[in-house]
Amino acid sequence: METLWAQIQTVLWNVFNRPTIADVLDILIVAFLLYELLMLTKETRASAVLKGLVTLVLASWVSDLLGLTALNWVLLNVVNNGAVVLVILFQPELRKALEQLGRGAIHKTAVSADLEESGHIVSEITSCLLTLSRRRVGALIVIEQRIGLKDVIETGTSLNSQISAALLENIFEPNTPLHDGAVVIRGPRIMAAACILSLSEGKGISRELGTRHRAALGVTETTDAISLIVSEETGTISVARNGRLTRHLDRAALEDLLLSIYHQKETGLWSTLMEKTKRRKGGAE
Repeated sequence: METLWAQIQTVLWNVFNRPTIADVLDILIVAFLLYELLMLTKETRASAVLKGLVTLVLASWVSDLLGLTALNWVLLNVVNNGAVVLVILFQPELRKALEQLGRGAIHKTAVSADLEESGHIVSEITSCLLTLSRRRVGALIVIEQRIGLKDVIETGTSLNSQISAALLENIFEPNTPLHDGAVVIRGPRIMAAACILSLSEGKGISRELGTRHRAALGVTETTDAISLIVSEETGTISVARNGRLTRHLDRAALEDLLLSIYHQKETGLWSTLMEKTKRRKGGAE
């Protein structure tokens, strides 16, 4: 049986040595299918898994090229069996993707913030959180990063509106339809409100920690999103990232954090926060 590398060489030789109309059409179809696959997964958590799968495929190719027989055998078996596991794990996402493919609603324009509006966005979010903190109104804001939150957004009420302190305060006003759940922000836009988040499964979390904080930790355990929380019991402003919770943020720390997000540059803020504040996964709200 030909090795993987030998098969690739054969295909490339047949295509580029004597290319025919069928070969060109074949390449275009494969490129189109790969592009559509990337579009279907780029705004969901499945994109990270897809990248991991591609990494394994490349690693198996390199191991075969270098003659690492044992490693190549392991990687090929992982890739072959992993495809079945992925279908089971991502059954809901695959079903939605196929529905979108049938409706032709695959493509979506991503929105990001530029430097000119970053200051305004930071000011609006900061103003909202400080106001809610003073009033002790509970709030949960999730800011999307590299891993898309499309599946989370679809659980809430779509807004796709500009970020403003007044709008955010009205959303979290008690006894209003959108009060419960999380607000998801993508770039300079509020994408949705009243979104449902999975709770953290961390066993080290204190039982005294409320549902809002558990939900904030949960989404940061499975994605690279950043969650901002206001406790309705104490008014404390907290931030969750990478499954870790840091409490008691003041205006300066909050502004620095938001600026680092929207300017997309390394500021060392997270390390500073972790050193200067007591990290908690437990404790009362």
